[in-house]
Amino acid sequence: MPNNDRLLVQILLLGLLGASLWVLAPFWSALFWAAVLSFASWPVMRWLTRVLKGRQSVAAGLLTGVWIILVAVPLVVLGFNLADHIRDATALIKGFQVEGLPPPPSWLASVPLVGGRLVSIWETLDQQGSALFATVQPYLGQVGNFLLVRSAKIGGGFLELALSLILVFFFYRDGPRLAAFVESLLERLIGDRAQHYLELVAGTVQRVVNGVIGTAVAQALLAYIGFMIAGIPGALLLGLLTFACSLIMVPPLVWGPAVGWLIWQGEIGMAIFLGIWGFFIISGVDNILKPYLISRGGNLPLVVVLLGVFGGILAFGFMGLFLGPTLLAVAYSLLSDWVAHKAPAGLPPREERSPPL
Repeated sequence: MPNNDRLLVQILLLGLLGASLWVLAPFWSALFWAAVLSFASWPVMRWLTRVLKGRQSVAAGLLTGVWIILVAVPLVVLGFNLADHIRDATALIKGFQVEGLPPPPSWLASVPLVGGRLVSIWETLDQQGSALFATVQPYLGQVGNFLLVRSAKIGGGFLELALSLILVFFFYRDGPRLAAFVESLLERLIGDRAQHYLELVAGTVQRVVNGVIGTAVAQALLAYIGFMIAGIPGALLLGLLTFACSLIMVPPLVWGPAVGWLIWQGEIGMAIFLGIWGFFIISGVDNILKPYLISRGGNLPLVVVLLGVFGGILAFGFMGLFLGPTLLAVAYSLLSDWVAHKAPAGLPPREERSPPL
């Protein structure tokens, strides 16, 4: 009878755990990013707490405010600027529909091999603009629906970000208690190796954070050098934007429009240079530097880190940049422990066992 009662209690506990995970499922992404942000900046949190003489809630509030200023405010400004550009683009398209295209730029005819053809296409579009707009009008609705769906997803991402910035305050304030709870839970599950795996996960996440930030700094510096060589105005600001875009792995959002601007200005040679520099140097360094920085200082083989980074991104999106290496690091450590484990108690060593008949 006691065994049946114990089984019933275990079933109830599993059901309660499953229901709790179901309730938290909509917030997994926000919880994950809040945990990553708080963990990456935990040394700053400890220093600020010491400066404020142990007032952890005040330190958590101040550091959360810094994250809001650094992350949320630029994104809000970017959203308003994007809305203005969309309005300007709509007005430009309506102007083309009514007044036609402007004269072709002077550099268009000088493009080698295809310059004359491009000018002819430009003039044809100018003459048949109304017919062209009538042809593409049925597809504009589909494009609008696509953009509406994407905008809704972006809006959901902003809401998740706002929730992450709220949750990060509680991770800062209650971080030591949460860490003690997780350690106690792991000790109940895996015994003495709990501390080892906690350090393994913590070290892996810290190296991933260092790899992401270090790669973003390198890409921003390389982008600044490329913009200076190409004569792009506002090279420093564009370099800072490259740093922000590198954190989400889309630096072409900065150097790509710069290449287009150079082409519009007739600087074809510099446009080709910046396109090659952006593709092979700015974006290409991500594939080399980030895995190296993530594997540096750990005992994981570089191939495991590479598979974790790229496989994680393919499987989980940007979140997989952290999940992939962490999961493979834990799995690799578990397999290493299992292979190196001694023979179970009661069995003689391998060399003393009787050979099979």
